[in-house]
Amino acid sequence: MKFVVLLIIGMALVVFSGQGAIRLLIDHDNGGVLSGLPFPGALCVYIAALAIGVLLAGWAQDRAKALGHLK
Repeated sequence: MKFVVLLIIGMALVVFSGQGAIRLLIDHDNGGVLSGLPFPGALCVYIAALAIGVLLAGWAQDRAKALGHLK
């Protein structure tokens, strides 16, 4: 069950960081949660969070499938 929770956390991280990165690329002045950082720093944080979310969700899905929690 914990892998399903990690899968949900990973997917949420992908959604929020992806949306933040796209918003930042379209409007450089709208940094959202990371508005205190300069543009390159905020973009790096959003992309790093996106990568971590993708890796976490993928790993958790594989583990949940192996344990039979997902079909």
